[in-house]
Amino acid sequence: MKVLKFGGTSLGNASKIKEVAKLVNNSDSKIVVLSAMSGTTNELVEIANKLYENNYTEAKERIDQLEQNYLNVVDSLFTTSHYKKEGLNLISSHFHSIKSYTKDILTVFEEKSILAHGELISTALFHYYLSENHIKSVLLPALNFMRTDKDGEPDLYYIKENLNREINSYPDDTLFVTQGFISRNNFGEIDNLKRGGSDYTASLIGVAIQASEIQIWTDIDGMHNNDPRIIENTKPLAHISFEEAAELAYFGAKILHPASINPAKTANIPVRLKNTMQPESFGTLITSRTEDKGIKAIAAKDDITVIKIKSGRMLLAYGFMRKVFEIFEIYKTSIDMITTSEVAVSITIDDAKYLDDIVSELQKYGTVEVEKNHTIICVVGDFIAESKGYAGTIFRALNSIPVRMISYGGSSHNVSILVEAAHKKEALTALNSTLEPYV
Repeated sequence: MKVLKFGGTSLGNASKIKEVAKLVNNSDSKIVVLSAMSGTTNELVEIANKLYENNYTEAKERIDQLEQNYLNVVDSLFTTSHYKKEGLNLISSHFHSIKSYTKDILTVFEEKSILAHGELISTALFHYYLSENHIKSVLLPALNFMRTDKDGEPDLYYIKENLNREINSYPDDTLFVTQGFISRNNFGEIDNLKRGGSDYTASLIGVAIQASEIQIWTDIDGMHNNDPRIIENTKPLAHISFEEAAELAYFGAKILHPASINPAKTANIPVRLKNTMQPESFGTLITSRTEDKGIKAIAAKDDITVIKIKSGRMLLAYGFMRKVFEIFEIYKTSIDMITTSEVAVSITIDDAKYLDDIVSELQKYGTVEVEKNHTIICVVGDFIAESKGYAGTIFRALNSIPVRMISYGGSSHNVSILVEAAHKKEALTALNSTLEPYV
């Protein structure tokens, strides 16, 4: 059995939903994981924000507009009066539920319930469309088997036991449809796997059923060797390793959510990235091995903040770094890059939510400087750090660009360079030109 995940852009309108239905209409046994339709989650987040602000008038306007958008989808998607009615009833029911939150002060868990409607609607509409076209499918509610533990991490045992129980209830069926992103927490309340969580859902489901392959379908034909939004004539990578894919996903290749790599890697399940617009294209296959050594691709991660801590007490002071890292742990903020000297340490983060609190804590140990609007340029491949000549080639390509930090040798699959965001395009172009023979 395979797992096929389709993102919001693949479900952007009625026409695209019909194309996805064609792609899954074959004899293969599969679980289809769907995101919310394109733009829905962002709009639901905005609605929740207006409710937090007690701006009920604008919240209701946004809800009404989103509901009308879905009514238009129903009208375009279905041809029979029966399924048009089913679709209209579905939309009415969900938006009646969303509107019920415009009467009182919104709570965090109510917000998560609001966000869940996007996936619940898209999967139900898709299931109805399959039924209208006599394609037999089973709609599996993700809230029946997706659950996180007390630490907010996926409860792998619970997911495996309950998902397989659901599937085994339909021994004669081969096409299952379920929601990405949404789950329950360990108290049974509606929760989610955070943004990009549909990829994570697909990977977790793939592990739970020991899938033969996990497919992530988007609007681009696999991971490219550079950012196609900036560099012309990039090309998809046919075959990369889990480690290389994880580096690219974490450092800017938005086609795949970083969290989705590790479950598949641990279970050694191949992941294939495919393009709904060009389904005949090979895409990118991610496995435990890699075909070639050397440089494979370049990626960029934006909105990076640099924090520099200067302290004379660092010199020969054991335990200093532990204290610094503990502050980031307390505020659940991950570190991307780090460089040290005898009297200073520079750290980069991509989530500045708790920046003020972190800086306040760090100031107990020394002088703190903060710089925003930076970009991490990541060069990814196999054994880059141990390969002769690659480092020099990379740095020569950037000899005219001010480099703020370098991370080299920490991974055999990644060399990271920090530059100001204003130099991002210049850096990507220079690397692409210089490294073209390698990639």
